[in-house]
Amino acid sequence: MNEHLRTALGLAASGVPVLPLRAGKVPFGNCRRCADNACGGRPNMKTAGPCVCPGPCHAWAAATTAPDVIQSGVWRHAWMRATAVAYHPGGAWLTVVDLDNADAITWARENLPATQTVPTTRGQHWIYQGPMRSVNAVRPGVDIKSTMAYARWLGPGTGTMTELPDVVRALAVKKPPAVRPTAVTVPALTGGGQCRHRSPAFLERGIAMAEQRISEARSAVHTTVYRTFLAVLSTHGRCGCLTDAHVARLFAAAQAKGESPRHCADAWTNARTMLGV
Repeated sequence: MNEHLRTALGLAASGVPVLPLRAGKVPFGNCRRCADNACGGRPNMKTAGPCVCPGPCHAWAAATTAPDVIQSGVWRHAWMRATAVAYHPGGAWLTVVDLDNADAITWARENLPATQTVPTTRGQHWIYQGPMRSVNAVRPGVDIKSTMAYARWLGPGTGTMTELPDVVRALAVKKPPAVRPTAVTVPALTGGGQCRHRSPAFLERGIAMAEQRISEARSAVHTTVYRTFLAVLSTHGRCGCLTDAHVARLFAAAQAKGESPRHCADAWTNARTMLGV
């Protein structure tokens, strides 16, 4: 029996879904039946489709623990050409933290709880019990392989497997980019006038409400910014009470939602034009 096939059957018997890898440590490509997404599966082989192809044809989505499938004719042919065995960590309820170099290993030792460790060509796999979303490049030299991904089988490694910690899960959470206020020339109206709306507190409350409306926008941010500018100008645009500081606050709120300084200036100008102020 082929050595890779023997390894695959042993893993499958322990509940680990397996698949063969060809030269280059990559899965076997789509067969003729599945080429160009004709089977209804996904062409990038990153998600499972409705395809029931009997071969190892859809990367991680083809991984299986069924011995009759693993030993079938088309799979046997693949094992004969295979250069390695891979497995689907998420399907085995596992997460692999792939550390690609010495610096990444040092970082892991300083920040992650110890767990089962497997040496790789250039680094180590740290294997935790529990699945999560797979993400590449969560930090320099560190990938996470779990659901919708595959990892090479490189042996059982050493150490006792630890339950997947929150510190690893947090690596997959995309951090919002830091918002750096951009200096802009604000096309404000003539400022310093006496607000005709009972008291200056009315203006302050209006600006605060406008900032809140922009910051709470969950969609159509461009439109929300323009309509908010329009509302502020329609109320305060003709009394001369708006200052550069007020408008800069509105621009800063819009930029915090991802708007560019140019779009802020354009939206402000368009709102002024619409109102004729």
